[in-house]
Amino acid sequence: MKCVPAIVIGSLLAVLLAGCASVPETIIQHPSSTMPQQQAAVAPSNGAIFQASAYRPMFEDRRPRLVGDILTIAINERTSAGKTAADSASKTGSVSFAAPTLFGVPSTTTAKASLSATSSNKFEDKGSASSSNTFSGTITVTVAQVLSNGNLVVAGEKQVALDKGVEYVRFSGVVNPDTVGAGNVVSSTQVADARVEYRTNSRIDKAEIMSQLTRFFLSILPM
Repeated sequence: MKCVPAIVIGSLLAVLLAGCASVPETIIQHPSSTMPQQQAAVAPSNGAIFQASAYRPMFEDRRPRLVGDILTIAINERTSAGKTAADSASKTGSVSFAAPTLFGVPSTTTAKASLSATSSNKFEDKGSASSSNTFSGTITVTVAQVLSNGNLVVAGEKQVALDKGVEYVRFSGVVNPDTVGAGNVVSSTQVADARVEYRTNSRIDKAEIMSQLTRFFLSILPM
């Protein structure tokens, strides 16, 4: 019975692990899609046209206000932060000792026995850090919950497949209906507890996993 080469086993493990990581993890706390709540069936009131369960005024503002309604989030995130720190200290000291005249010996002779010392210490430390990011785009989300004060908990996900990879754009947060503009569009900068993410499951991630496993097996295989 022939043994299966270790490199073949390693390749199979790499493929399995790469398949398990096909969908990137998320920071979104709510479901990405919410269906409208089912309305309880109400018996018709003997020929009346008005039905309270499905009534919406003809001239009302069509802003989202019910679970399952949709609105568009205009992602306009731009952050920048910087920090600079510096610290310095210095210290200098000197000591000298001159031998006196001893027992009538000339000072020119005892001067050779004089002692002197000088020390200097200097410390300087500098550091700086900066970060910035820009994220712009649009995503349509659905109302997942209507809070008691009228604010809307929204969440949504957009998937874009490019070649052999899939890009995921996810969003969740709390929207004040008063900030919703024309076309049911609200800026992400006006969303409370906003969570915006952009992730991808491109083959670059799989290549990184396979390279790590390859290095591991190559380290234990004989030459």
